[in-house]
Amino acid sequence: MTTIEPQRPDLARELIARATESAVRRAKRVRDQLDAVQLGQGRHTDHANTKFLRRVLGEYEWPGHRLVGPAAARAAWSIALHSDHDLTLQRAATILLGRAVEAGDALVQHWAHLHDRALITSGRDQEYGTQFLLTADGIGLCPLSAPASVDKRRATVGLPPLAVALKAVRRRYTPDSSADEAPTVVVLAGIAA
Repeated sequence: MTTIEPQRPDLARELIARATESAVRRAKRVRDQLDAVQLGQGRHTDHANTKFLRRVLGEYEWPGHRLVGPAAARAAWSIALHSDHDLTLQRAATILLGRAVEAGDALVQHWAHLHDRALITSGRDQEYGTQFLLTADGIGLCPLSAPASVDKRRATVGLPPLAVALKAVRRRYTPDSSADEAPTVVVLAGIAA
């Protein structure tokens, strides 16, 4: 990874602005602070963000640290992660993010989260235990393949043990939490570090 100025600061600003707006809306959604019109506007924003990210991926492949900087690369990851309505985009983003990780231009933890999210979105079991369900009873883990070895898999991508992550997620999304990036209605991303 590099700390030099991103090659495309304009693209970085756009990605960050889009992801920030969506995170604020998701936080309000989790706290039941949105009416039906605002929920519809949020879905429209998610679709617009997905369309924007699709164009970015088509032009640049994954917008990694060198192209847009770490904050904007995280923003692109967040947009891809919350593009559940477009599994094709999530799968393509997962592949491109994986290539960026191999090139040292993105975080492997982001790849693991997006990989799990694409699996869950497609109706399959996740591998790294990064995706959780938000229900009326609280927060639980989405279906997981080979649960007995999940902590070994998590360690290979720099994630803490699942029990630690689950505790952090539950603490983060308690009713009095001030989380700045709240979960989506059914599935939410776990803690990256």
